[in-house]
Amino acid sequence: MSRRRAWAELLRLPALFTVPGDALSGAVAAGARPGPRTLLAIGSSLCLYEAGMALNDWADRAEDAVERPHRPLPSGRIRPSSALTAACALTAAGLGLAAGAGRAALAVATPLAATVWAYDLGLKHTPAGPVAMAAARGLDHLLGAAATTGRPRAALSSAALLGTHTLAVTAVSRRETQGGTSLPPLAALGATAVLARVVAVGGRREGSAARGGPSLRGGQSQRESLRGGLTPAQALRTALAATYAVTAGRPYTHAALNPSPPLTQRAVGGGIRATIPLQAALAARAGAGLTALAIAALAPLGRRYAKKVSIT
Repeated sequence: MSRRRAWAELLRLPALFTVPGDALSGAVAAGARPGPRTLLAIGSSLCLYEAGMALNDWADRAEDAVERPHRPLPSGRIRPSSALTAACALTAAGLGLAAGAGRAALAVATPLAATVWAYDLGLKHTPAGPVAMAAARGLDHLLGAAATTGRPRAALSSAALLGTHTLAVTAVSRRETQGGTSLPPLAALGATAVLARVVAVGGRREGSAARGGPSLRGGQSQRESLRGGLTPAQALRTALAATYAVTAGRPYTHAALNPSPPLTQRAVGGGIRATIPLQAALAARAGAGLTALAIAALAPLGRRYAKKVSIT
């Protein structure tokens, strides 16, 4: 039992719930309905994400021995060689699943895997670290589009929004064990406000039929919009954007007012959890309401497991 818990901590299992929304929102951003190849993309994303988690702790084992002695490797509950082996095996599995989804998916998964390894082994503690992490999340989003449609470029704009959020979270995380400065959480708070506004305004298929979920059709919906009321699709998108803003913004505000390590760590956790409503809002922005609701349903599951297993 304790060994299983140690692996759950190493792989940060609650954070896994932030991964499927990348591929799902990427698929609908490209104008498609999620299908079997999208499931392969999700499997690939999960493997590559967990490879990054294992490799992260392997690379940081000396640092964690000082700053986080409770983590699985410095506490001796998992051997470093086991963590490295898991990272290699998960990377191979992720690339294999991407190959099953087609050449386009593999063409995105390969630089995604390279970015994950480059971040953990060299870029994390450099100025390029947050940019690399943002690129990884954006590529994961494009993986869903590539696997489902073969056209990842169609999801570039939404990938940039998701990457911007990840950039902000990663910038805050660089001070989570030391604290001491309000600038990163303040910048992240500003980025969150802008992203929420952009997503709430709507996307290119606003008011048109989307293949990934319910759409706005008919004169009644148009008349409601003209009268100043929100259509169901608009209300859903606005609600998800607001949920994203609150989930990320509240802990960012607390950390900005008091940049202590505990509050900074809570801000990082809040930013990670906010990824799910952002993914859902992006799906709603693409006109895929059902997919947006499916992604949003992952949030309470993530919160439930986060109470049992730490992600920091």
